[in-house]
Amino acid sequence: MFGITHFEFFIVAVFLLNVTPGPDTAYIVGRSVAQGRGAGMMSALGISAGCCVHSLACAFGLTALLAASTTAFSVIKFVGAIYLMYLGVRLIFAKPSADDANTATAGEARAAGAPKSLRQLFLQGFWTNVLNPKVVLFFVSFFPQFVTTGSDHKTFAFLTLGAVFVLMSMIWNSFVAWIAGSVTQRFSGKPSMKKWLDRGVGSAFVGLGIKLATASR
Repeated sequence: MFGITHFEFFIVAVFLLNVTPGPDTAYIVGRSVAQGRGAGMMSALGISAGCCVHSLACAFGLTALLAASTTAFSVIKFVGAIYLMYLGVRLIFAKPSADDANTATAGEARAAGAPKSLRQLFLQGFWTNVLNPKVVLFFVSFFPQFVTTGSDHKTFAFLTLGAVFVLMSMIWNSFVAWIAGSVTQRFSGKPSMKKWLDRGVGSAFVGLGIKLATASR
């Protein structure tokens, strides 16, 4: 149908991929635990936007070109690794915010800083996904299996599969963010505990960055 083959297997495969913990899940859980459900949801939205970029690139052949270039792969890999480690270091050495220092004005402080904070969270999730070369390799190896060879509707097929993938991933990632965010609510009134949570999450980000930097094709 319109260049798509074995669509039912695609749905099952995407579901299994989503429920299997990976870098995106770890990032969303980290943000949710460190900063709450809202942060996790915005991070999930940013990651979904990144997947949209990969889907478009795959549909128009750009992903295959990147995957075939050793130089491009290495550049994306190291930029993505450095970015993850940068986010991790920022969390590890973050100073207590106004929310932690004065709970009486926590709501006002969050309200004043929300737009900028949410925008930053979205962009960080977006770049974390876009700059992961493993995602590039995933799209170029996984999606073609469900596109009919020689079809006149290949672009439409890739775009449709990409849209389904993004939708299913967004639903699952939002669920993960919602569940993980409950941890923050328990410790929202304990600045010292939140500080250690931030450090733990930051260390996890640094670890992900190192893993990405040392990953092979």
